[in-house]
Amino acid sequence: MTINAVQGDTDSLGVPAGEADLVLAHGLLEVVDDAPAALSSLATAVAPGGAVSVLVANRFAAILHRAIAGRIVDARRLLDDDAGQLAGTRDPLQRRFDVPGLEKLVLEAGLSVELLQGHGIVSDLVPGVVLDTNPGAADALAELELAAATRSPLRDVAARLHVLARRTV
Repeated sequence: MTINAVQGDTDSLGVPAGEADLVLAHGLLEVVDDAPAALSSLATAVAPGGAVSVLVANRFAAILHRAIAGRIVDARRLLDDDAGQLAGTRDPLQRRFDVPGLEKLVLEAGLSVELLQGHGIVSDLVPGVVLDTNPGAADALAELELAAATRSPLRDVAARLHVLARRTV
C-alpha cells in the first residue's frame, strides 16, 4: 500500500477530482472565507466511497468555556451569534459549529455522515495533576471520552466536533 500525502488550498488541492481516498479538514472550516465552497471542493476530490474527515470548533463549548473563565460578555455574544463568531475581537475564528449546522454543511456538500462525535468532552476539563497523581486515571479518562463521544448532550458540548463523511457514489 502506498500513501501519498498532499497538502494544498481547497481551491487548488493538486489532486484530480474523485481520486483521493481520504481528505482531512481539521481546523479548516473555521478559518476559510467560504466554508460551504471549501467543503464542496474537498468532497469533489474524494473518490466515490472515499472519506472526508472534518474536525471543527464547537460553538456551545466555546460559550461554556468563556462563561467558566468569567468572560460572560463574550459567552453571551457567542450564544447570540449563529456563526459563533466574536466579531471585532482578535479571535482568529470566523465561525464555530453546532451539530445541526455541521451536519447540514456536510450533507449539502454531497457527503453522507457516517460518524459524528465530540472530541475533548471532558479531557479538556480535567486538570493534569489528576492524571499525574492517580494511577489508571489517563486510561479511565480515555475510556470516558470514547463512551461519551457520540452521546448527546455530551457530544454537543465537546470542545471540537468530528465528522467522518463518505462521498456517495
